[in-house]
Amino acid sequence: MARGNCMVTRNDRGGPRDLSTAPRDVQKIRSKSHRNSHRRDPERTREAILAAAQNEFALKGLSGGRVDEIARRARANKRMIYHYFGSKQGLYLAVLERVYEGLRGSERTLELADLEPEAAIKRLIEFNFDYCRDHPELISLINNENLHRARHLRQSKKVRELHSPFVRLIDDILKRGVAQGVFRPGLDPVNLYVTIAAMACFYLSNNWTLSAIFGRSLGTDAACRSRKRHNVEIILAAIRA
Repeated sequence: MARGNCMVTRNDRGGPRDLSTAPRDVQKIRSKSHRNSHRRDPERTREAILAAAQNEFALKGLSGGRVDEIARRARANKRMIYHYFGSKQGLYLAVLERVYEGLRGSERTLELADLEPEAAIKRLIEFNFDYCRDHPELISLINNENLHRARHLRQSKKVRELHSPFVRLIDDILKRGVAQGVFRPGLDPVNLYVTIAAMACFYLSNNWTLSAIFGRSLGTDAACRSRKRHNVEIILAAIRA
C-alpha cells in the first residue's frame, strides 16, 4: 500500500515499513523490477507516460512542460517517450487526442439518439457543463493549444474523425425536433455545440476572475447548479419553434 510519497510494505511484526529505509540493494531490485514490468507491458508504459504528460502539460503548457519530469512521474525511461511519440510535440499532440477521446467517449454513453429531441439536448448541455467542471485539465489544455492557434491539433486526423459522427448525431436530433414541431428549422449543429461548449467553458475557465469582479462565489456547488440550469433554459429557448 502507499502512504504519502513513501512506498510502504510490512515489517516482521505485521506493521508498515518505509522502503526508503530499506537496504540499497533491496531498493535497486524493486526499482529494476518496476522498470522491467514496463518493458514487458508496452501499452501500460505508454499509458503511464500519457497520464503523466497530461498532468504536466495541463499545469505548465507545452513550453513549460518538461520531458524529464514526465519520465520521472511515469517511472519510465526518457528514451521510451521518444520511442513512442517521436518528440515532445508528438507527445503533446497525443495528450490532446487523449482528452478529446475521453470527452467523446463519455458523450457516447449518454445514448442521445434514444431520447426525445428536447431531452437529448438538455442532457447534452448538462453533461458538457459537468464534464468540463470535473476535468479542468481539458480546459487548460484547450486554452494552451489556442495560444498556439491549434498548430498541433490541426495535424490530428483522429480528432476530426471523433467529431464528425458527433456532429451528425446532433444534426439528427435537431431534424427530429423540427419534424416534431419542437425546434425551429435552420439550426446548425456545429453552431449549437459551440454555444453549448462556450457557455460551460467560459464560466468555468474564468470562474476565479468572475467571482472576484462580481463579489460572488461562482464556483460553489449551488452556484454551478444554478448556472447549469441557466444554460439549459437559455439554449432551449433559443432553438425552440
